[in-house]
Amino acid sequence: MIVLPAFIIFAIGYLGEKKIGFDRKSISTASLYLMYPFLAFRTFYSNEVTLDYLYILLFCASLMLILILLVNIIAYFQAQPRAKSSALVLSSVFMNSGNYGVPIILFAYGEAGVDYAIIMMVVQSLLMNTVGLYYAAKGSSNADHTLKESLVTIARMPINHAVVLGLLVQTFHVNVPAFIMEAVNLVAEATIPTIMLVLGMQLASLSKGAVQWKDITTIFTVRMIVSPIIAVGITLLLGLNPMLASILILLASMPTAANTTMYSLQFNTEPQLVSYSTLVTTLASMVTVPLMLWLVGAVS
Repeated sequence: MIVLPAFIIFAIGYLGEKKIGFDRKSISTASLYLMYPFLAFRTFYSNEVTLDYLYILLFCASLMLILILLVNIIAYFQAQPRAKSSALVLSSVFMNSGNYGVPIILFAYGEAGVDYAIIMMVVQSLLMNTVGLYYAAKGSSNADHTLKESLVTIARMPINHAVVLGLLVQTFHVNVPAFIMEAVNLVAEATIPTIMLVLGMQLASLSKGAVQWKDITTIFTVRMIVSPIIAVGITLLLGLNPMLASILILLASMPTAANTTMYSLQFNTEPQLVSYSTLVTTLASMVTVPLMLWLVGAVS
């Protein structure tokens, strides 16, 4: 099963926290400020911007905005506090289209499909590093955290500087020396496993009653059911070719992105809820992803 390696890494982090104990905030901060910028730079430097980016950007932005609106409406009627509503957005809106979605697309569609999946991964990375970070900062436990402060926080994040640098270097066809890219690749390759270890550690720290099933149910429904349904409508409106449409619908059904745990820890935005949501949706994906593959006709 393609999801088993992810659960092995979660388990290592879980056992490490139970048996040894770590400063999760420090590890998360190191991942966010020191490691993730290298992954962001490599992602945007290595993938040439094409016309497909425009269609996939329109799809991702439309899906994100609709889901954010939906989650905010739900949070309003549930009278959720700011931190909880922000955590619901982080967990419901942003999917694991990269280290989880890309291998699944490779399995289902081969190399031709991977090109589309990588573009969506790049676009999702851009949205998560801006809008996702905004909601993480907005939900900070600091009650005085204003919109301006949230935007300033985003502007100062090294991740976004790396995205801009990667785009500039790619656009102007600047060749980065091999010895620099070797270092970039080493750090980039370690980033996702580190984030997954942090998630495992965070799951080990969950306390009884810290997460309400009502919130988990909301997140699961939006992320795993509503998101792909909305994706179908968007692909029809955009008039995408069948292969691209089915890939985007499938990626829209992926579980919660592990990166959201790192963001929620950094800003103390209901990290236990976000972590548990990632685990639950990833577990559920062992059933839902094969079902989605069958529904979109990717496999017989």
